[in-house]
Amino acid sequence: MAKTTQANFLDPRTVEQAELLGLQARLIVEGYMAGEHKSPFRGFAIEFTQHREYVPGDDIRHLDWKVLGRTDRFYLKQYEQETNYVAHVLLDASESMNYGSRAAWTTGVGQGKSGGGGGDKPVTKLHYGKMLAACLAYLVLLQRDAVAVNVFDTQVRGQIPRTGNLASIHNIMELLARTQGGAETRTNLATVLHDLAGRLTRKGIVIVISDCFDHEEAIMEGIQHVRFGGSEVILLHVMDPYELEFPLQGLVEFEGLEGMGKALTRPAEIRKSYLAAVEDFCRRLREGCEKNDCHYELVNTRQPVAEVITGYLAFRKRT
Repeated sequence: MAKTTQANFLDPRTVEQAELLGLQARLIVEGYMAGEHKSPFRGFAIEFTQHREYVPGDDIRHLDWKVLGRTDRFYLKQYEQETNYVAHVLLDASESMNYGSRAAWTTGVGQGKSGGGGGDKPVTKLHYGKMLAACLAYLVLLQRDAVAVNVFDTQVRGQIPRTGNLASIHNIMELLARTQGGAETRTNLATVLHDLAGRLTRKGIVIVISDCFDHEEAIMEGIQHVRFGGSEVILLHVMDPYELEFPLQGLVEFEGLEGMGKALTRPAEIRKSYLAAVEDFCRRLREGCEKNDCHYELVNTRQPVAEVITGYLAFRKRT
């Protein structure tokens, strides 16, 4: 089973390209072992940050003799310790994530040579989200940081607790393979974020993979709660090409997801207003994220996963 799931969700080329860029923490994090990211805890390593007055028992090797010569007072040099972080990956598995159009299928996104599905059916948002989650989790573990994976709809339905062991990628793959979008289950991202924020004991990175079919005001409140604790938030907003472009023709019956009913209409008659509403929805999410100093990335499932991940990581290095 591990081989099958790894073949479905992990593309070696994607991992190879992403590894060269790395997923480094933008903000100060609180890890539990030495790593490559800035920690708020003071130590005697790497980069000078401040002085503090000497007290009996301190190691005199860290005395600043120049300050002693100028002030005739004993001060120690303190340095910024580097540490690893915990990345919390939240994957939306509500019913709407089961949607996948022919547009994602015909381009071969995440399939065959691109690494992923069987190529005989459309790539759903959920399957695409699984590939994002798998590659990011593997990348974090590969660089000796820690990761926790949570699958949710109205609440967390499955999880892999925090781990820094690369071998745990097999457990993550098994969780993703078992995950199916629940019938008539809604997205309650806000509640999941509030719950996570209340459980976080250290600053880290929270990566949300979702189509965000929830009230954006509530989502922003959840993000604010996580940010209040000092953790960084990345929102990967996963949308299907048909949802973004609405290219349907003729008379179409739409079947609602997440408890919505059916609707019979001519897409050409509502396309303009629909596209304006979707654009406004994405804009509000983006602006909300910017106000809360977190990254928002609109992900079109037509794009190869490697392109999305490496493009974002390259952007992240420049910010």
